[in-house]
Amino acid sequence: MSNRTYQKRTAALASAAALAGSAVLLAAPAAHAEVVDVHYQCKTPIGDKSAVSPIDIKGVRSGDGYRLTMSWQKGVSSSPVELGKGAMNPSATVKLGGADGGTLTVTGPANQEALPANTPIKINDLSGTYTPKKTGKVTFTAGVLTIKALGTTTTCTPTNSPGPSLTLDVTAASGEGGSSGGTQSGDGGGDDSGAGLPQTGPEDSALALGTLGGTVLLAGAAGALWLTRRNQAARVRR
Repeated sequence: MSNRTYQKRTAALASAAALAGSAVLLAAPAAHAEVVDVHYQCKTPIGDKSAVSPIDIKGVRSGDGYRLTMSWQKGVSSSPVELGKGAMNPSATVKLGGADGGTLTVTGPANQEALPANTPIKINDLSGTYTPKKTGKVTFTAGVLTIKALGTTTTCTPTNSPGPSLTLDVTAASGEGGSSGGTQSGDGGGDDSGAGLPQTGPEDSALALGTLGGTVLLAGAAGALWLTRRNQAARVRR
């Protein structure tokens, strides 16, 4: 085989490997997040109240699981009296759907500033850790919001069957589909220690699949090296 023919084959092999890596990246699955309006019906100590708030749920990879943060863009419910600093403690549930099931509890800090009377209560971001028990696409949907203040409890339940605020393509910690069920307990807290971890979504998928594309390129390079040695051996025999 001539040196010119060898160079053409090597170039073609490298191009094919690069195209394969690009195809994998283009096919990369992405996390899907969406701000969803949730219509709450709240049972309060002074009667029923209703409120609507857009809900946002974000996921950050953390070890074998994901750190989820749930955010309210508008206040819900209200108090007939002022709530002093630290008087109000919120928590909520997130419903799991798709490949997994059950609920996840998310919690957060008490109010850091006094809340005026008869004013919609702004809920601080709530968080918890989700560990996949199933492999596949899992959805996360706003569930029941609970507000405890001054010895009373207010429960706000979604009434409009809201859609998922977040969808993740996850892998069970064991690498295989495991049993699902029960309620996962969030470890809550105000500060998210996982803030420096890679975000879920297109960037996360692209990083993982970019590594796969690099593996394809390395395989192509190994093939080219084998062709080089084979060509040199052939020339020696001649």
